[in-house]
Order: sequence, then C-alpha cells, then structure tokens
Amino acid sequence: MATPKQLPPIPPGEILIEEFMRPNGISQNRLARDIDINPARVNDIVHGRSAITASVALRLAKYFGTTPELWMNLQASYDLRRARAADWPAIEPRVRVLAAE
Repeated sequence: MATPKQLPPIPPGEILIEEFMRPNGISQNRLARDIDINPARVNDIVHGRSAITASVALRLAKYFGTTPELWMNLQASYDLRRARAADWPAIEPRVRVLAAE
C-alpha cells in the first residue's frame, strides 16, 4: 500500500498573512508599527526567513486577541516538520533506543 505524500510544512508567517493580516486589511508596515517591531522583521517572518520568537508571539497574541502559545506552537510545529523531513533520515540510524534494565 502506498503511503500518502505529506504536504510541505507551512511557515507560520504564511498563516499570519493569510489568516490574520489579509482578512483584516493589515499591511506589513502597519503590523510592524502597531506591535512595535522593525518592518523588515515582519517581512522576514511573512516570507519564512525569520522565526516567530517568544517576544513576537506575545505581541501578536495581544494584537490579534489570540494566545502566545498559538504562535509558538505554529513555529515549533513548522520547525519540527522541517527537521523531520531534512535531518531525521540521517539522524535516526545513529540514535540508539534506551534499553530497559
């Protein structure tokens, strides 16, 4: 039986722009101004070049009325899926399982 092909991980910045910014008519510059971060940082997050840090998660949570955990979980999930796809095949054979004594 064939295994289903997994979709590529979605960067949290893509969710930020598609689910929060565009529906509310918020530009990158406005978001940067309103949450007090550099506009280049917002651009980097939106384009997947920069991660959402705890500090940014707190700001986004207050601004959009969400929780910081939402933003941190999106980032952690994205990072883990990328690592699982890119790094795990090489790592897995080298890691032993703890044997019960």
